[in-house]
Amino acid sequence: MIPDLADVLARAHVVALPLTTRFRGITVREAVVIDGPRGWTEFAPFTEYDDVEACSWLRAAYAFGWEELPPPLRTHVGINATVPAVAPTDVARVLAAFGSCRTAKVKVAGPGETLADDIARVARVREVMGPEGRIRLDANGAWNVDEAERAIHALAPFDLEYVEQPCASTEELAQIRERVAYMDIPIAADESVRKAQDPLEVARMGAADLLVVKAAPLGGVRDALNIVRASGLPAVVSSALDTSIGIGMGLALAAALPELEFDCGLGTAALLDTDVVDEPLIPVDGLLAVQRPVASYRLLEQCAADPERNVWWRERLTRVHHELEVRELEAAEREA
Repeated sequence: MIPDLADVLARAHVVALPLTTRFRGITVREAVVIDGPRGWTEFAPFTEYDDVEACSWLRAAYAFGWEELPPPLRTHVGINATVPAVAPTDVARVLAAFGSCRTAKVKVAGPGETLADDIARVARVREVMGPEGRIRLDANGAWNVDEAERAIHALAPFDLEYVEQPCASTEELAQIRERVAYMDIPIAADESVRKAQDPLEVARMGAADLLVVKAAPLGGVRDALNIVRASGLPAVVSSALDTSIGIGMGLALAAALPELEFDCGLGTAALLDTDVVDEPLIPVDGLLAVQRPVASYRLLEQCAADPERNVWWRERLTRVHHELEVRELEAAEREA
């Protein structure tokens, strides 16, 4: 359902949250959190996404705030730590913010970074976590196939759980998966699912061993759940540097999955210096309890974006709302 725009805007709060560590090139995360009739929800597509791509994020926000959720199948979800492209000297500090998570996702192939930088970072993560820790890598599609093969070979000695989106295209993922099959290192698809016109193409092409799914860019909890079911592949639920409100949406998805073999990337509230809830969703003993956070009006006021950014986000929400109405109407006409 698409709620009334005036009602949405009346329920909306635009916030700007400083980060503890630069992530995706930003030091402040902006978001719109909305007091929906079924609970708090969030609209926070990154600023570089256009209005069409942001439609899925708004549809997810409306579904989470206005519609009933699928029933949970578990009470707790295992969580991985996230290590941005930081220097090795900062790794221990970053990991400490996540508590005793047994799994770490390490960002590699960052802008201006070399393979030597990645090796040093991953080596330090292995040192801090010890031999029992699980390490997964995320290249965000930055390597070509040859670069990915070389990098995976160089990083394999650190005992990798999987490599996420080593290359940008689905065709490249299929190639690198075939090339490194002898290493027994699984390939995960993220951007090839959430940014694809057809999120199931990666499964049909045999281009990945598992999917990384984010509820917001996939249109919401139910839409993401349907994609995972149709793919026939195991899934890892991740966040998009959300507030604890947005992480609650990811928790609802993770809780509803019939199988959940891997720890999930839903601990990124640890990267926020301030959150919008009194008790941020920080993992305890590597776990998050499945819950729906409630925003604090004190923190909403404290973290309110400046007037210019408040106007910018409200105008963006308005444009995307109208774009979503058009797209939903066209979809209904096609079905008729």
